[in-house]
Amino acid sequence: MAAVGSRGTVREFPSFNAQDDAAKLRKAMKGIGTDEDAIIEILANRTVAQRQQILQSFKTAYGRDLVSDLKSELSGNFETVVVGMMMTPALYDAHQLRNSIKGAGTDEGCLIEILASRKNREVQEVVAVYKKEFGKSLEDDISGDTSQMFKRVLVSLSTGNRDESNSVSMDQVKDDAKTLYQAGEKQWGTDEVAFLSILCTRNPAHLNQVFDEYKKIAKKDIESSIKSEMSGSLEDSLLAIVKCMKSRPAYFAERLYTSMKGLGTEDSTLIRVMVSRCEIDMLDICSEFKAKYGKSLYSFIKGDCSGDYKKILLQLCGGDC
Repeated sequence: MAAVGSRGTVREFPSFNAQDDAAKLRKAMKGIGTDEDAIIEILANRTVAQRQQILQSFKTAYGRDLVSDLKSELSGNFETVVVGMMMTPALYDAHQLRNSIKGAGTDEGCLIEILASRKNREVQEVVAVYKKEFGKSLEDDISGDTSQMFKRVLVSLSTGNRDESNSVSMDQVKDDAKTLYQAGEKQWGTDEVAFLSILCTRNPAHLNQVFDEYKKIAKKDIESSIKSEMSGSLEDSLLAIVKCMKSRPAYFAERLYTSMKGLGTEDSTLIRVMVSRCEIDMLDICSEFKAKYGKSLYSFIKGDCSGDYKKILLQLCGGDC
């Protein structure tokens, strides 16, 4: 879901023709049975921008809504992937966040993943789309569904107001590292606000210097300190921020691995990461995955998933790299 020239596996289709694609999709769904392979061949090889053009061409040519037709023809995880791919990035994230909040229980992992990993512009777009789609502010929904310091971290991230410069002041780096050390390891109890105020506001270049300096002072890395000082969703959210500041692709590789390891598959996480990152940094995610876990993401999905859901995810991997 990014511009051409990115590190995504989904790129602009060179001989793209929205009218032709609309006709092929109509043919794939018309009559008895559905040609899932034809749907995969088109949608997994078109960018979000190109898919939006297909949506318009389909409606113009047939007077029908393509997404509604896809929903009526498909089912299960395959439907979930395809419908997600037909959304813009901001709309997709907004729906994921809404689904994580509404109903019984809260998917804290989804809230953390999206808000910790998106850039300011992306967060601001999601907030605007969320309000338009659901008639409520994302901040209000977060505040009504979470509590205490975890809520404050999510609300801070939802402002989309992190410093995104590359400015690094070594004096400030040393002050921040010292503040974090004094807020946790050096005292009885934890000053959680100090962690929030630094981890949720500073730019990645600055924070990576802070993490290096912190290790010199505390004789342990910042992740270890967060694990020993925090717990639950607050711990998970701060760890996600640290990991994203160090390497978003490595963070997403871990999310994918965790979704597939052990018995059963956490389908919602697997689908969300594959759909949201395939046009941004999936090549880097695949590289990090193989380096860390010794097997390709492609082989993991091939062994862990089944049906047409597997076929389209393998396409989004861009091959067994």
